[in-house]
Amino acid sequence: MSAAPILVANAERPRAGGADRPLLDVAVGVLIRPDGDFLLTSRPPGKVYAGYWEFPGGKQEAGETVTQALTRELHEELGIVIGAALPWRVATVDYPHALVRLHFCKVYQWSGELQMREAQSCAWQRLPVQVTPVLPGTLPVLQWLTEERSATSSSVT
Repeated sequence: MSAAPILVANAERPRAGGADRPLLDVAVGVLIRPDGDFLLTSRPPGKVYAGYWEFPGGKQEAGETVTQALTRELHEELGIVIGAALPWRVATVDYPHALVRLHFCKVYQWSGELQMREAQSCAWQRLPVQVTPVLPGTLPVLQWLTEERSATSSSVT
């Protein structure tokens, strides 16, 4: 099986750190409510791509598993405690500021009220999403969700 292609964001811009920059592992939560809506959050002011919409999550720290990183990040960013994080897909995105490997996990259960602890915004969405702009690393997830929805609806009919 071949590796998934790397998504290159803003290809016209130079890459910080050049060709030898490290690959950063990022745990990302796709929080899905029983009605099928999913949570997107905006990147906070002061961060790269501020105001862009994305699935919440953050960098894995040394020694952490994806699940541990996701649990920590969602508590730090959103004030929630998640249940099971189901590994789903992995994608690599080459941003001008960093080369990141995104570990997407579906999360169906959590406790606590959403708190925007980093001055970000949040929006429950369904396809097609109504918020813009969307972070490049979010686009593959929206495509995968569309494919799943299509497969589910075609198997029902």
